[in-house]
Amino acid sequence: MLVGYARVSLPEQQLALQEDALRQAGCEKIYTDTVSGKHKERPGLTQALEVVRTGDTLVVWKLDRLGRSLAHLVSVINDLQRQGIHFQSLQEHIDTTSGVGKLVFHLFAALAEFERDLIRERTLAGLAAARARGKRGGRPKALDAQHMGLAKTLYDTKQLPVKEICALLAIGKTTFYRYLHQIEAP
Repeated sequence: MLVGYARVSLPEQQLALQEDALRQAGCEKIYTDTVSGKHKERPGLTQALEVVRTGDTLVVWKLDRLGRSLAHLVSVINDLQRQGIHFQSLQEHIDTTSGVGKLVFHLFAALAEFERDLIRERTLAGLAAARARGKRGGRPKALDAQHMGLAKTLYDTKQLPVKEICALLAIGKTTFYRYLHQIEAP
C-alpha cells in the first residue's frame, strides 16, 4: 500500500498541489500537517508512520516535507527501512524499492554524517581557540572572590540571617552554601 504524507508550514499555504501529486502516484491514504518543519510534533506524520506496515511505501511530494533537517530525514528513513517500509519522494525521484533509489538515499545519509562531523569539528576548534585566548565556557560565577569573602564574613558574624545575606548578594541559598563549602574546604 502507498501511504502519502503532505505538509505545509503556514495555514495560508495550500496542500492541494501535494495531495493531487500523491493521489496521482497511487496513494490510498494521505495524511497532512499544517505546521512548520522545525516542530517535532506533527500529528499527520505520526499517523502516517503508525499506519504503514512492512512492504508498504511512505510517499512524499518532496524531501523537505518529511524531515526537519538532513539528519532527521535520514533518521526517519532508516527507521522505515528497519521496519521493512519503503520510501518514495516524487520530486527528487527517490524510490528505495529500487537499487538506484537506495544508492541515492545512502549518499544522502553519508552527507548527513559528514555534515554532523563538520559541525562537531568546528565546535571543538572554536572551543579550543577560545580557551587559548583565556576564555572559559559555561555559566559565569555568581560571586567573585571579594563577594565570597563578604558572604563568609557576614555568615561568621551572625549579624544577618542567611536569607538576608542571599538577598543582599542576589543569590539563592543553595549557591550560598556551595560557596561557603568551597571557602571552608582545604
